[in-house]
Order: sequence, then C-alpha cells, then structure tokens
Amino acid sequence: MKRAVLVIAVLALAACSKPAEDAKKEEPASSKGIGPVQSVTIGALDAAMAAKGEKLFNDKCSACHKIDERYVGPAMKGVTTRRSPEWVMNMIINPVEMTQKDPTAKELLGEYMAQMTNQNVGEEEARALLEYFRKVDGAQ
Repeated sequence: MKRAVLVIAVLALAACSKPAEDAKKEEPASSKGIGPVQSVTIGALDAAMAAKGEKLFNDKCSACHKIDERYVGPAMKGVTTRRSPEWVMNMIINPVEMTQKDPTAKELLGEYMAQMTNQNVGEEEARALLEYFRKVDGAQ
C-alpha cells in the first residue's frame, strides 16, 4: 500500500514539473516576422558593415542586450542561427508590431516581460546590426 502511494506521488510530481528547456518551442528559422523586410541577400561577411553594426549595437542596444548573457532582453549570440535574417531585421525595425502579431516575439515578450523599445532604426542600420550578429556567430 505504501509503495502504491509513493508511486502515485512520484508520478503526480513528475506530471506537474516544468518541461525541459530542450523541449522549448522555437519558431522555424524560415519565419520572416512582421515588417518591411521581406528578403535579405546574405553573402560573405562584410567587415565594414559589421563594424558599423557593432557601433550601433553599443550605442542603441547594449542598455538592454548583451552578447553572451541574458539581461533585460535576450543574449544576442546565436540569434542568426535561431532566426531568419528577415525576422531579426523586422524585430529591430518594428518591435512593437512584432510583439503584437509574431508568435515568437510574443513568446519573448512574455518571457522577458519588457517591450523592446523602438530605436528608430532604418533598414540600412538594421542590416548593419544583422551583419554584426553574423560576425559574433562566426560567419565569414
């Protein structure tokens, strides 16, 4: 009898536990998000553009984002492997509408409990930031 109660208790606790981090649902890399960017041509890494993106990141993004660690917002390292180039650029350019309509952006808003601020970044600057993130992620 005691054994049956113990087994039931263990099963009940297991059913109530949080799912493993690996089971976290990721938006497919093919999602382009919501915004003006529908297509991005990616080639070899443009070092000059990446340098411009690094400066922009330090000026406009680093108050909330770090490269290697979770902060107010998610760590940026690996973003180019988790998300499509269009999604990254649309999130930078159009963060409010993205968090209202894009499933992945909604999930991130729920996780971090902070709306990404619109920094009035245009497509050219967003492309430079993307290039910097590609450099951080090891693109060549």
